[in-house]
Amino acid sequence: AEPMTAPSLPVRHLDLSAMRADTHPGDAPAFSIFWWKELPLGMRASLPEELPFSEAQLRQLTAEYGAAQLAARRPALGAPLRATHEGRPKQALALSHLLAEHNLVEELDMLATAPTPPTTQISAVICTRDRGEALAGCLRSMTMQRSAPGEIVVVDNSSDGNARPVCERFPEVRHVHEPRPGLSIARNTGIRASRGEIIAFTDDDVELHPGWTVEIGRAFADQSIDALTGLVLPARLDTPAQRIFQLDKGGFGSTFIPLRFDNRFFAETRPHGAHVWKMGAGANMAFRRSLFERVGLFDERLGAGAAGCSEDSELWYRMLADGGVCLYEPRAVVFHHHRRDLVGLRAQIRSYMKGHVAALIVQHDAFHDRGNLVRIFGQLPLYFLKSFLKGLLEGRRGQPGTLAPEIAGYAAGLQFLFRPGWRREHAPRLVANGVDA
Repeated sequence: AEPMTAPSLPVRHLDLSAMRADTHPGDAPAFSIFWWKELPLGMRASLPEELPFSEAQLRQLTAEYGAAQLAARRPALGAPLRATHEGRPKQALALSHLLAEHNLVEELDMLATAPTPPTTQISAVICTRDRGEALAGCLRSMTMQRSAPGEIVVVDNSSDGNARPVCERFPEVRHVHEPRPGLSIARNTGIRASRGEIIAFTDDDVELHPGWTVEIGRAFADQSIDALTGLVLPARLDTPAQRIFQLDKGGFGSTFIPLRFDNRFFAETRPHGAHVWKMGAGANMAFRRSLFERVGLFDERLGAGAAGCSEDSELWYRMLADGGVCLYEPRAVVFHHHRRDLVGLRAQIRSYMKGHVAALIVQHDAFHDRGNLVRIFGQLPLYFLKSFLKGLLEGRRGQPGTLAPEIAGYAAGLQFLFRPGWRREHAPRLVANGVDA
């Protein structure tokens, strides 16, 4: 069976530093995530006939993944890498050069065992709504961090505060009830309620790697960094909906090397619609508090419970326009529980596209960048056409039922062009003493 059509696609984690042979029986497909100790290296879906990996394949994977990590993380080799138009790295060194010049195992060991920075300056904020069981799993992983954050704030966006009993099971958690619906409203409430200089956000449907706070603290030791995004890996791929989201739609990204998004990335991509959504995912992001004082809070017109989503990418757009810098650091890892059923997935995809179009309108109104209109009226219709033709040529494999909700979301997003009152609103601001302006 192919990975997309298999009854289940097990997610397995392989540590190449300790692996001498692959024990997979070769009787079913698998989704493999490769690590070097606690350093994530890469991932791939494999058919049964491609498994188990041979010893030679494991060596080759180690060489390829390891060389990419060195090129991205060693300043002497040209790091940090800057993001290209599509949010991909621009590699400058050949694999053969890296392997010839360095002891790969020693170098990877050094990268995987970096010192632990302080994390008390981090406020971890989790926004939740009517998902007590999922929240409990997220909080369990938060309390198992190797280095605890300075505080854990749960913003309960339910109407009746139903997350309080879950929070009471974790003494280190502070429960804040925000009954006004909307993810951006909840996140802004979390910013106001928190006290740390670094505010890290995750969602209630994720579980955190034990080193999550450590990697956030390490990244913000660089004073030039205003924001951080991290790697979002699938927790499970048991259902067709989960596999479609991860394998067909790309999940929340697949880059395993750090990237710097700065004014050069913004200037190069701005005329064609800066692809800020390539910078990461709201399920794994962090900011300096001072950034909110400079550019404002999350725009409450956007996000779940409002226009749909893209409140995170719109904030990154404002940050880049202000000269800020975001580091994508895949060492900061979370595991996301994708939607299990196709109905939920299609609703999610529709919401994503609706929010994406709404954010493009907000960005155009704020900065008058023509590239946002190019994205709405040029790039997106072309993407729909290509997807439709691919579906015709490849059948259900080519387009597994996601094009229609994307087009519906696009059409729903266009309505905001004709709402002048909505378009005149703006994101709330935060002044130094924490009072809105």
